[in-house]
Amino acid sequence: MSFPAASLPSVTLSAKVPATAVVAVLVTPGPAVLGEPPVDLTGLLERESAKGEAGEVVSAPQPAGELERVLAVGIGDGSPGALRKAGAAVARKVKGAATLVVDLREADLDGEGVRALLDGLLLASYGFSRKKESEPRALHTVTLVVPDAKRLQPHVDRAIAVTRATAAARDLVNTPSLDKTPQWLADSAKTLLKGLTVRVRDEKELAKQGFGGIIGVGQGSSRPPRLIEATYDGGGNKHVVLVGKGITFDTGGLSLKPNEGMLGMKSDMGGGAAVLGTLRAIADLKLPLRVTGLVAAAENMPSGTAQRPGDVLRQYGGTTVEVLNTDAEGRLVLADAIVYADRDLEADVIVDVATLTGAMPVALGKKHAGVFASDDQLAEQLLAAAEASGERAWRMPLVDDYRHALDSPIADLRNIGQPKLKLSGGSITAALFLREFAGGRPWAHLDIAGPALSGAEDDELTKGGTGYGVRLLTRWLEATCTA
Repeated sequence: MSFPAASLPSVTLSAKVPATAVVAVLVTPGPAVLGEPPVDLTGLLERESAKGEAGEVVSAPQPAGELERVLAVGIGDGSPGALRKAGAAVARKVKGAATLVVDLREADLDGEGVRALLDGLLLASYGFSRKKESEPRALHTVTLVVPDAKRLQPHVDRAIAVTRATAAARDLVNTPSLDKTPQWLADSAKTLLKGLTVRVRDEKELAKQGFGGIIGVGQGSSRPPRLIEATYDGGGNKHVVLVGKGITFDTGGLSLKPNEGMLGMKSDMGGGAAVLGTLRAIADLKLPLRVTGLVAAAENMPSGTAQRPGDVLRQYGGTTVEVLNTDAEGRLVLADAIVYADRDLEADVIVDVATLTGAMPVALGKKHAGVFASDDQLAEQLLAAAEASGERAWRMPLVDDYRHALDSPIADLRNIGQPKLKLSGGSITAALFLREFAGGRPWAHLDIAGPALSGAEDDELTKGGTGYGVRLLTRWLEATCTA
């Protein structure tokens, strides 16, 4: 893969509108006037029954020889969510255009508003294709016409850094698993995180050091597992460790999924992609933090060497786990990395991100991640970051009464709740399993099984991998710097 993602438009700031451009002006409900000389758009909006709601786009005719096209773009209440929706709508409206100019001289947008608008414009312009002849990109160049470029430039730079990192995470998720081996993911991490320290443990080193969960999950594949460790040191006393599930393809192992259940499984490393994208974003933003990213990468395949239901694995650190279901593999690789973050890296806080359970989208749908946390303050911080970034999340309970479902007669834990207890709550028991390995440190688990993949274009999302988690985690880490 390459970085920065070539599929996103470039962004520039200007003091005036270039000639022969497609120009977008932002309008709210009520009278609308465009620029200098003023053009009254009120009558046009009334004729088109437009109300200035977020995402409405109306094309205004222009005299010959003047601007190519003027678009009146509704921004509703002007909230960040409305601005993302508006930006995404206009990006798709001008698909194939060489340049889009957004005239912000009359718009009363602060830096956060501009950042939200660019989130929508840039991310809705993302594309990934392996077709012989790809479809035209939504946009090539975005020019923002602003009265005070110096004030807005830092916010524009932040938007560019985070959207490009999100696009890179989407590229990782969208790459077919024929190419996406654990070693490919490790090589891609080195490319993406140029300038950072990246260490990759191969299967021999993992076995020697006792990473039994990663080895156990990956032993059925001819393409062996890897543990990717990337370090960003921007200073500061607090050490944050991000842990990502990196299952490059998940058949379920010997507990085999049906074909329909495998169709989206190239996205089962979405948590790992989010961690790598976040490292890229915070490095480009030069945040004054110390952050380590761990991606436990393996391919879960059935074969004569695959782990079996009933096997007992010894995780990193010595905890033994009875494997009742080989399709509950993500928690096994994450557990190794979480223990490593606790014991070896001595993390001040651990956050793991994973497409972990099919129960999560049943509970929250496809647009919300579930947040499980051992620390109330950490949970509140992550939910605030979700709100600010537009990546939705909802806190879920860690029900201690369910913990006994993980008891095993022959090992320290089972990897799923005992079926005969009929507790359900599969996402909760999965989170309780992971909590066992955090060593009592502040820890949170983001189950992104719902929002990691989009089945259609939806506001700033494009069909396929969404890169969910990059914006949320970056916002959280930005806020951590100022707390």
